[in-house]
Amino acid sequence: MYRKHFGLTRLPFAKEIEPEDMFESASFQELDIRLGHLFEMRGIGLVTGEAGSGKTSATRRTVSALHTGLYKVLYVCQSTGNVMDLYKSIAWELGLPSERNRAALFRQIKNEVNRLSIESRCKPILIIDEAHNLRTDVLEDLRLLTNYQMDAENRLCLLFIGQAELRRRLSMAAYESLSQRIVVWYHVGGLLRSELGPYLSHRMRKAGTELPIFEPAAEEALFQATQALPRKVNSLAHHALMAAALAKSKTVNPDHVQAALPEVS
Repeated sequence: MYRKHFGLTRLPFAKEIEPEDMFESASFQELDIRLGHLFEMRGIGLVTGEAGSGKTSATRRTVSALHTGLYKVLYVCQSTGNVMDLYKSIAWELGLPSERNRAALFRQIKNEVNRLSIESRCKPILIIDEAHNLRTDVLEDLRLLTNYQMDAENRLCLLFIGQAELRRRLSMAAYESLSQRIVVWYHVGGLLRSELGPYLSHRMRKAGTELPIFEPAAEEALFQATQALPRKVNSLAHHALMAAALAKSKTVNPDHVQAALPEVS
C-alpha cells in the first residue's frame, strides 16, 4: 500500500471514522444545528442526500454528542419489510420482548416511550435509516406511533434518513398528513469546491502528515469526477494515492486521479 511511501500512520480515506474526526463542512454544521432543534422539540425530521453524501455519518456525529442520561437513541436500518418487521426492530432497540400481535407490539412500544419520557425523564429518538425504502403502510404507522394527542408535549422524536427521492415522495398528496408534521427538512449536499482542499488536508493530517500531498489541479480533477460527495471523494483519493505511490511521486497530480478513475467507476 501507500502508507509507507507517504509516511502515514493509517489509511486516510478509510470508511470507518470516529465522529470527532469528521470534517466540519458547512453542510454538516447546519445539519448539527437543525438536528439539535429537532431533538429538543421531539418532532419529526427528514434528512435526505445522495448516496455517499455523508448524511448518516453526520447524523451519527450529532447523536454521539447527546447526553446518554437525557436521550435514548433507537437506530433502525431494516426498512424494506412490513410494519411487524419494523415494530420488532424498534422493540429490540428498546430491550422489549417481541410480541406476536401487531396491535400488542404497537401498545408495548407506546407504553415504553411513555415510561421513558415520564418516569425516566428521557427523550426517546427513533432514527430510521434508508427510509426511502419504507412502504406506504409503514410510513403511516410510524406517524401514528408519534401521535400522543392526549398530551401537549411530544414524547417520541422521529428522524427519517434517506435519499432525495424520499423528499419528493413525501411531497405527494398521499403523505400530506405526515409531511405537515415534519418540522425539520434538510438536504445534505456535497462539499463546496472551497472545502475540498481543506477536507483532503484534514483526512491526511489525521493519517499522520501535514505535507500538501494533493496538487491543486488534482483537487480540481477530484471535484469534477465526484461532485464532491465524500464517499466518492474518499474512494477516488484512495486510489489516486496508490497510483502516485506506484509512480514514486511525492504528490498526487491529475494524471494519478485519471489513472484511478477505472478503479471507482
